[in-house]
Amino acid sequence: MEAKKRRKKRYIRHKRVRGKVFGTAKRPRLCVFRSSKHIYAQLIDDEKSKTLASAADVKLKITKGKKQKTESKKKVAEEKELSGKSVLAYGVGRLIAKKAKELKINEVVFDRGGYKYHGRVKALAEGARKEGLKI
Repeated sequence: MEAKKRRKKRYIRHKRVRGKVFGTAKRPRLCVFRSSKHIYAQLIDDEKSKTLASAADVKLKITKGKKQKTESKKKVAEEKELSGKSVLAYGVGRLIAKKAKELKINEVVFDRGGYKYHGRVKALAEGARKEGLKI
């Protein structure tokens, strides 16, 4: 019962945030979804109702066993003093920022999805900023 209540409150907060946040082609909306195990990010153009790019920690985990071109999880953890899922969220932020740079997008509007700007959501935003994305 408690989980349903929390989900409903998050949904109400998300609707309130979405009333104020709108993404365009030049400045898309960086939308964050956080589940109990994973975190996802999307760049969305609300004018055309189109997703421009997406990133998830699931994609980061797939390449974890192979030789990575990106920084290792341990190096990121030491650099930002993060642990656990926040490290993966930071990596997702960097990944979505790289994809945005490929699309020649420098600025985004941050949609925290009704979540508090804390923990994994904050780590994702910091990772995107580290890659040069203006939020």
